[in-house]
Amino acid sequence: MKLYVGGLAADVTDAQLTQEFSAYGQVDSAAVVMDRYSGTPRGFGFVEMPSKNEAIAAINGMNGKELNGQTLEVNEARPPAPRPQGGRDQRGGDRRGGRDRRPGGGGKRF
Repeated sequence: MKLYVGGLAADVTDAQLTQEFSAYGQVDSAAVVMDRYSGTPRGFGFVEMPSKNEAIAAINGMNGKELNGQTLEVNEARPPAPRPQGGRDQRGGDRRGGRDRRPGGGGKRF
């Protein structure tokens, strides 16, 4: 079972998450999500536990607990929302902005 862990302090590590959640059972993986551009923690992470009963015990035990000065929010992870495909947004336009970007373009011609 995959768990979402929110409200993480900036100094929490993957190893620390593993240690905290292993008090409730076996932890397959634990990861703090990092910003891809700045490399800083985004304040949340995920923990995977093979046993559903142990994962539920971890949710009950860790949700609302303080870790490194921050109150945790722990619940079952939801699948990510579907994203639009093919470079077009849901209105049919592209996501680049409003002006014509083709070579020799430059907007409306009268």
